[in-house]
Order: sequence, then C-alpha cells, then structure tokens
Amino acid sequence: MTDQNVVVDDEVEVLIVGGGPVGLTARALLERWGIRVLVVERHPELSPFPRSRLVNVRSMEIFRGLALDEKITGAGFAPEFGTIRFRETLLSPDFALAKWVGVNSPVPESPALGVVTSQDRLEPHLLAAAKAPVRFGTELVDLTEEADGVVALLDDREQDRRTRVRARYLLAADGANSTVRGLLGIGTAGPGKIADITTVVFDADLDHWCARQPAGVYFLSYGSFIPLYPEGGWAWLGPTPEGAEHADWPDFLSRTLGTGPDLPLHVLRVQHWEMKALVAERFGHGRILLTGDAAHAVPVTGGLGMNAGIADVHNLCWKLAGVLQGWAAPSLLDSYEKERHPVAHRTLGQAVANAELLFQVQARRREQLQSGAAASEQIELPWSERYFAQLGLVLGNAYDSDAVLTDGAAPHEPSEPGTDYVPSTRPGHRMPHLWLAPDHSTLDILGEWFTLLTPDPAAWERHTTGPWPLHIETLPEEHTAVCELGPHGALLVRPDGHVAARWHDGPPGDSVLSEALKAITGT
Repeated sequence: MTDQNVVVDDEVEVLIVGGGPVGLTARALLERWGIRVLVVERHPELSPFPRSRLVNVRSMEIFRGLALDEKITGAGFAPEFGTIRFRETLLSPDFALAKWVGVNSPVPESPALGVVTSQDRLEPHLLAAAKAPVRFGTELVDLTEEADGVVALLDDREQDRRTRVRARYLLAADGANSTVRGLLGIGTAGPGKIADITTVVFDADLDHWCARQPAGVYFLSYGSFIPLYPEGGWAWLGPTPEGAEHADWPDFLSRTLGTGPDLPLHVLRVQHWEMKALVAERFGHGRILLTGDAAHAVPVTGGLGMNAGIADVHNLCWKLAGVLQGWAAPSLLDSYEKERHPVAHRTLGQAVANAELLFQVQARRREQLQSGAAASEQIELPWSERYFAQLGLVLGNAYDSDAVLTDGAAPHEPSEPGTDYVPSTRPGHRMPHLWLAPDHSTLDILGEWFTLLTPDPAAWERHTTGPWPLHIETLPEEHTAVCELGPHGALLVRPDGHVAARWHDGPPGDSVLSEALKAITGT
C-alpha cells in the first residue's frame, strides 16, 4: 500500500542511488536540464580503486557535450596506451598485439577520442561537473512507492541517523548487487556470477620492461597487469588464487610478473570481488528506474560495462527532464527500457564473446609452444584489426520505440553484435559525426533541446511552435547527400543524439514538426 502521509526530511525531483561514474554522469546531465537532484552513495568517499579502465569513444562524445573531455583526457594516458599486449610474463616478448579502436588513434566516425584512464581519476571530474549535493556514507535501506513519487529511507552512517527523502523519480545506479533492484523484486537473466576476481594495487619500478612498449593492459598467462596512472602505479587483475586470505602478495606478484624476488614491490590495496554477467528482467517499476550495473552487469573484457551505463543515463535523463518540466508525458519513460534493454543483451553477448576470444588467444599460444615454436613467434589474433570489432556496438545501436518515428525504412541493426559501424541518418540511429567547421561537429550542436538539422532553415522556422525545446541548425549542402536529404529536407535529432525523425524533402504540412514532437514525447 502507498502512504501519502509519510513525513519526509527533504524533497527533490530525482534521487540518484549510487555515486559511481553512472550516477555522477546522470547528476551532471540532469543538472544541465535544471532538475533538482540528490545523490546518495553508501561508500564514505569516491572509489579509491582503479576498476573501470576504458572510456570509449561514445562516452567521450557524451563527456564532450558536458565540456569534460579535455579534463578526462588530461588525467588519462597518452593514445599509445590504447594498445593491448599479450605475453607469458611481463618480461617476455609480445606474442600478439592489438589496438583499442578509437583510443590508440582517432576514427573518422567520431570527433572524440577514447581514453585509457582509471575510475579513481575519472570520478573526481564527474563529481566536479555539477553542484547538486552528494551524500557519501549514506545507504538506501527501504523505499515506498507513492502515486506521484517515491519515498526513500536513508541510513546516514556518519551521522548515525536515518532520514526520509521524497523524490518524483528514483534512478538506481547502485551496482550489480543493487539494493533497489532487490527491493523491487526484479529478477535477472544470464549466468550471474562467473568468477571470483582479485585486484592487487601495488607500486614497482617496471619501466625497464614497459617504458618502451606501453600498453593499457598486458594480458599474461595468469591474469593481467595494468598501469594505473601516467605517473606510476600498477594493478594485477585475475582469478582469485587459492589461499588468497593468507597470500604473500609481493611474492605472488614477483612470480606472476616474472621479475623474481629482487624487484621491490609495495602492495597498497587488495580487493576481492565477483565478476557477474546478468541483465535485469525489467529496467524499473513505476517511478523507479535501473541504470548501469543495476540494470546489466557484464564481464570486464572489452571495457563495455561502465560505458553502457553512461549511455543508459544519456538516454534516460532528457526523458526525465521532459516529464518533470511538462513537455513530455510520463509514457515517454517507457521508451527507456524498450530502447536500452536490447542493447544490454547485445552488450552482455559481446562481453562474453570477448572473453572467449581471449581464451582462444591463450589456447593458440599454448598449442604454439607445445609444437616447439620459439617464444618470440607471433600468433594470429582471432579478430579484426579493430579490437574485438565492437565499434558497431559502441556507435551503431539503433533504437526502435515510440520515441522514434520511422520514415518507411526499419531501423538498421548491426548484423551481429559488435560488427563494424555504418553511419546512418535513419530514425533511431545516432546522428553521424560530420564536420561543420574545424573542431565543430554535428554532435557539438546538440544539447538540452531537440535539434532540427536542415539545409533550408527558412522553410521550417514557421513550424516551431509548441512547448518543446528546439534549435534549428543549418546543414551544409555538402552533407545533404550523406544524410539522404533533399534541398529542403530535415533531420529531427533528440537530445541524446539519436535521430527521431527524417523528412527527405520539405515540410509536408504546416503542423508536421509539432505533430512529430507530440508523437515522440507522448503529449
């Protein structure tokens, strides 16, 4: 039963549960829309662990829109660290080499460049990107759904007290073991826990083996080593070894690295955690919405998990803003699950496929060595020159929902998860990157509004009445053919950068634009 008479200590428009990269990105996006937000995070501070490593090209496009891209890049590694090296030990020569697409070097499909960085270097920039309050050391322990909101019971461990906050909507970004998902009784599909993993953070001078051959990750015969920061620091990541509770970690690292006991190693932190593979059966209930790992937890191979969560909230936040500001109907929020649930399943499938590809590399290497091959002999990698061939998954997701108006051609999906990206202006697709001026992309004109891109703005300006935030931008004539537009045609692009509608020729009627926006926003 709902209780409309619950006494609360605070009221906000959106309560975000979880202050990791996904929750903090949602906070920044919503604040740009003028939405009152509160974030609660059960840990006492930002994550001290490196954890997520890759900010892919699509996430960097989103951060470019928040004016964070240069700051994140400045705290990360140089592009040459967008390399993956395969070795028996750190001292061994490479037996295979790969590149992270859109990180090691630019791709023509995007104005942004992905970056290898550590989560503990990313989160401070996200925290500083907005002024909305963040309560650390505060855990959601219960919630009550009301007709027009949600009341959350919060346990503030630092002040040793409990408070209640009423929010119009609750956004759960509280991880793979989501308390919110559990309270809602939402089940998951997928294998669930697939491995016990240990991360060991340590200091050591490894320049002798790595300085001339940099990499974002070194895959070894047992686990992997990753550089943490441009100025130093390392982590080992791999299956939790037997007897981990009594492990001599410096000795373990020396043997795994292949450096021997003479290299000084200083272990700073050890973290044991579960690698999970799951997708929530539903992405929410009523006014409560699941995002990030709360909605889908995927293996780390390929660096897809955090980036998928960032894309979740980029899809969701403009819809929340529209509903809260009155220019969209609550039914628009139904399109969040309709659009992102299939992406979550494709992402999980690609991450599992990535793991299988890595296993193939290791198996090929064992076969090679057993046949008597020299240690320096290379093996052929079981994927294309584009790391795990996943650019199609990163940039090519096409949405199919009531928030997209088809123009006679069904949204084109990649033939299989992770295939190469083919830019398209068909409704549902991400608006392709096209240069409008030096360092000024079609993606840069998007923001907290719908964007109408047309070679003939005068033909469309008299059709812009209504409550919806809308900007009209000129599309240079040289781009009309690639956008499949005539001289008076137009693209209507949503705030999240996906094409909502396309008219090949001029406006077919006086009310075409307002009718399209009504249909998209459910008003």
